Order: sequence, then C-alpha cells, then structure tokens
Amino acid sequence: MAGGGVKPGITYGATDDFCYNIAQDPVHVHDLHATILHCLGIDHTRLTFKFQGRHFRLTDVHGNVVKPILA
Repeated sequence: MAGGGVKPGITYGATDDFCYNIAQDPVHVHDLHATILHCLGIDHTRLTFKFQGRHFRLTDVHGNVVKPILA
C-alpha cells in the first residue's frame, strides 16, 4: 500500500525466521479490507451487497481499521 493516507516506508508486523508463522501484529484480511475502504473514504460497516436476497458486508461482522499504519 502506497500513498492514500498510509505512512511511507512502514513495515507492520513480523514473521518467524522461516516466514511461516506470525510473530507480532497480525492483520486479518477483513482488517486489510476495512483499512483500504477507510483510505478510500468508505465506511466498511455500511457497505453492503445483495446476494441471494440477503445483504452482506465485504468485511463480514469482523474488520477493524489498522490505525498504526495510517498517516
């Protein structure tokens, strides 16, 4: 992620020596989507799409904006 309100040159989180397990600051896909939507100016809790007659959210009931990476 570059620009759009994200701190330049930041590294967030870390993995173990084999790059297999998360060592610190895990970010779920829902959190990433919520952060991207926040940078675009869209409220991820109100964005829904209709599928099979039911309204779904892109971030489901999860998803929190990852504030430490925002400028």
